[in-house]
Amino acid sequence: MRRSGRTDRARTGTLAATAALVAGLLGVGGSAAGAGGAAGNAMPGNAVAGNAVAGNAVAADDCDTGVSLPPKEQAGAKIQEIRKRGRLVVGVDQSAYNWGYRDSQTGKIEGFDIDLARAVAKSVLGDPDKVVLKTIATADRINVLKDHQVDLIARAMTVTCERKKQIAFSAPYFKVSQRVVAPKAAHAGSVAQALGGKRVCAALNSSSHTELKANAHGAASVVTPDNQLDCLVLMELGEADATLSDSSLAAAMVAQDQTMELAGESFLPTYMGVGMNQDDTDLIAWVNQVLVEWRGGGWQASYDTWLRPSMGVPDPYRPW
Repeated sequence: MRRSGRTDRARTGTLAATAALVAGLLGVGGSAAGAGGAAGNAMPGNAVAGNAVAGNAVAADDCDTGVSLPPKEQAGAKIQEIRKRGRLVVGVDQSAYNWGYRDSQTGKIEGFDIDLARAVAKSVLGDPDKVVLKTIATADRINVLKDHQVDLIARAMTVTCERKKQIAFSAPYFKVSQRVVAPKAAHAGSVAQALGGKRVCAALNSSSHTELKANAHGAASVVTPDNQLDCLVLMELGEADATLSDSSLAAAMVAQDQTMELAGESFLPTYMGVGMNQDDTDLIAWVNQVLVEWRGGGWQASYDTWLRPSMGVPDPYRPW
């Protein structure tokens, strides 16, 4: 059910332009095994606990992708707004396999990021079901936060210095890096082999799209659909040769389609975080407190449910 159902829905969504589409654990400098199904990955041990400097983070000038506000439960203006409304509105994916995807049997959106969204709802509102899951395209994540269309984004979102100029992020909850997905038949042993002279796909406004604009890595052309899963469909249809994605989504693609593989080395290590509006400082701090508590058991339980089958057993928790 997992592969055939998901692939059929992907093709339908792409061809009909109706699919709303997106994090794995990857130790910095990790191997293909580390990104796709083995040890070498961990939930942050104390990066959530305040302004901890994450040693492996991308830092530029005063930007550190591993830093967020200290965790704190304080009902400021945003928390009060959410409680008055009675629902937490969360921007999610519905096609990121095991992260945020619509189950073909139940019709429900489920996955690791959805568990996190429900953990925030339970903390703020006392009930994990008091959440509205609003499907958001990869390309639209920044704008919906800036326009206050959602309270937060839990959608395998990579923390970058450029994005931190526009929105705020929680403390990290996953290590990620850039990875290439390519058909096994291509026998690509490196990033250069996988991308050089090839038709490369990356979701519009994704961190991978940004990387390809800065460094095409020899790609002959770049196609940028609105959502990452469309890249998998384009490869399946023979309309793209490879996809550049963050390691979490790359591993999800390989789990969906066993004719694909992670090709070459990982690069550009950074983190995933929950996206929020910069003005909502009380919500940012509150989410960071949720992450502190989630690390105590919920994170591992969710990982075991959704990600362990395709990503293996992570290393024990450790500081980043």
